[in-house]
Amino acid sequence: MSALLSDTSIVFGRYIRQTLRSKFQIFFGVLMPLLYLLFFGPLLTGLPLASKGDSWQVLVPGLLLQLGLFGASFAGFALIIDKGTGVVDRMRVTPASRLALLLGRVLRDAVLFVFQAVLLVAAAFLMGLRAPVVGILIGFAFVGVLTIALAALSYTLAMKVSTPQGFGPVVNAVSMPAILLSGLMLPMALAPTWLDVLSHFMPFRYLVDAVRSAYVGEYLNSTMLYGVLVAVAFTLLSVAAGTRVFRRAGA
Repeated sequence: MSALLSDTSIVFGRYIRQTLRSKFQIFFGVLMPLLYLLFFGPLLTGLPLASKGDSWQVLVPGLLLQLGLFGASFAGFALIIDKGTGVVDRMRVTPASRLALLLGRVLRDAVLFVFQAVLLVAAAFLMGLRAPVVGILIGFAFVGVLTIALAALSYTLAMKVSTPQGFGPVVNAVSMPAILLSGLMLPMALAPTWLDVLSHFMPFRYLVDAVRSAYVGEYLNSTMLYGVLVAVAFTLLSVAAGTRVFRRAGA
């Protein structure tokens, strides 16, 4: 365990230093959700989008998870670049744990997207968001967990393909239905019955509903329970799948 923690911290340190040197990456990732906040949020002000909470308490949780979902899904592009420049080949000859090589990367991604989530919530407060501190912290936790799960899957896919041209279309084909069926922008309760039923087969919906519940101060209910269970199960499965691929590939 000590070796795993040491190896993970080394890999994490390498990639977090790369991120800190790229201010463009840090701030550009939050641009799309911020644009939704600025140009879409005011259109929803005062609309009865949910039985509890105002429009900002509905929109902002969705944008937070959109940030993690869309950003982490494309994290594998960096691994494809590392493969092309020989970084992965050099890591193969080290005694570092293959799990650490994955965890170091996904933890860097989690730190990055949680930081961007903080910026997004700060901007939302300036525009009128009001939510309990505990609910906001729960939202950040869900962003971090979702990022770890999706980044692990993204790196898993990146190990299977050799070019960005093979990676991008697969991610787009999966992420777009996930965004549309998760109710990120508007609650799926507003959708037709058939679409609402279909959305229950999308795991991200449970995370969105849980964060919205937290933003109105409701923490001990079935919505939060389902969100936590789905998030934990999805993360464990994703990291397990990623670790298996990394071990087989000797990454």
